[in-house]
Amino acid sequence: LPATMSSPVTADPVWPRVAKLFLLLLQLCAPRASPQPHRCPATCICTSDLLSCSRKMLKEVPPALPPTTTTLDLSHNALTQLHDRWLAALPHLEALHISHNQIRDLPLRAFHNASFLRHLDMSSNRLHAVERHYFEALVSLEELLLYNNRITRVDENAFAKLSDLRKVYLSWNNLTTFPFHTVQGLGAYNLRTLDLSSNSLSSIPVEVLAALPENIGNGLYLHNNPIRCSCPLYLMLQRWNQQGFSSVKDFSEEHTCKLSDNVPRSLIKFLKHSHMFENCSASAEDVHLLHLEVMVDQPILLTCNTSNTSLPHTATTYVWITPHHEPIKHPGNSNRSLELYRNGSLRIAVAKPWLSGVYVGLAMNSPYNFSRMCEFNVTVLYPKAAGETFSTGLTTLLGCIVSLVLVIIYLYLTPCCCLGCCRKPAPLSPPQECSAQSSILSTTPPATDGPNRKASANKHVVFLEPIRETQNSKIRLALGEDFPDPKHPKVLQLKSDSESISSVFSDTPIVS
Repeated sequence: LPATMSSPVTADPVWPRVAKLFLLLLQLCAPRASPQPHRCPATCICTSDLLSCSRKMLKEVPPALPPTTTTLDLSHNALTQLHDRWLAALPHLEALHISHNQIRDLPLRAFHNASFLRHLDMSSNRLHAVERHYFEALVSLEELLLYNNRITRVDENAFAKLSDLRKVYLSWNNLTTFPFHTVQGLGAYNLRTLDLSSNSLSSIPVEVLAALPENIGNGLYLHNNPIRCSCPLYLMLQRWNQQGFSSVKDFSEEHTCKLSDNVPRSLIKFLKHSHMFENCSASAEDVHLLHLEVMVDQPILLTCNTSNTSLPHTATTYVWITPHHEPIKHPGNSNRSLELYRNGSLRIAVAKPWLSGVYVGLAMNSPYNFSRMCEFNVTVLYPKAAGETFSTGLTTLLGCIVSLVLVIIYLYLTPCCCLGCCRKPAPLSPPQECSAQSSILSTTPPATDGPNRKASANKHVVFLEPIRETQNSKIRLALGEDFPDPKHPKVLQLKSDSESISSVFSDTPIVS
């Protein structure tokens, strides 16, 4: 071997590095212990995606929460505060219930890392205000329950970033004012319910609320507030009531207004006692609902007078609200059944019955600055049938007249089948022999009755008995109790032949 190879292997400086690499490979290939699963808090109840810690007298939120939770229930406890980013460990949380606690305020980042939260219930707490930073991180929030708190003020930008907000409940608080001018921007036409009932609102901007789209007005609850009485307020609520808005129709007796600020108990139910507002006359803005009737499958073009808006035309955009509360912007909806032109006109390609309803046109240059252009109440009709010439009422009247004429003919103009019976008998002579039918059914005594005979209005029924006694080959009849003496010359008898006997069972009356 060469001299360079005669030294031992361990003297080569490369081997320490090889040994370190070998140990590193052993560490990478060694089996790792599985991570410990997140355990359910001891006082709570956990399922696959539900964590319930309700009614556990908790004063703080449990520190370890399962990350798979989508619904967290912390209601009916004694929580007084929430920490910043306390929901960071729940990336899939969608519903949070913290009602019936003692929370007075929220920190700046209380709901950060909760961008998927859709339902938040903080009712029955001790909140004194709704600040701007409270809920601005909840970009997916749809329902917000804040009723039965102590809220006296709502920041005008408290809901500005909640584009998906649909329902806000602020009833049973101490609100004296509310930023109504921001209602138009709430939820970008997705807002369906804004409950401000049972507060201390003394005045509302009627001109702002009257211009709201139908979907917001239908869910704006203002009952049980001491609002100052005025004609514009009465006319607005009366108009909403006539249009069937549930916010007014379902609580008509709870809408009150205050007659005087100096008299504490001067509240009246002004929708129920409407006679006090008889002198209020509708303004021009209250009579702008236009009615339009079109036939099915016909195109419709809804055009508003855009000169009525006070917004500058350079920055104005137009939006239409459909009867299904769908906002339509340029160029139209997804399938182009509704098209919105740049001049503000709305075109309905094909009229269908389900497209009937009220369409509202709006002109706006920002979510907080808008003007109501016009409203159209569209009714889609079907064409009348070809043979439909008479109305239902006229047809019914003609049917009644024809039926009456037929009844009169049946009662008074029935033809006489027995000519012999129809002849007037000679005076003082026996009546002509005919069928027994006229004697059985006739209630009128013969015209030849003598003065000694009692007049009777009752029917005298003649019936047959199986009597074998005959006289002159003729069957003798048995008579009723009040019939005259059978020996009287005016008593009729039947012929003995079969034709006369069968006439007894005839159904046709003969007028004698």
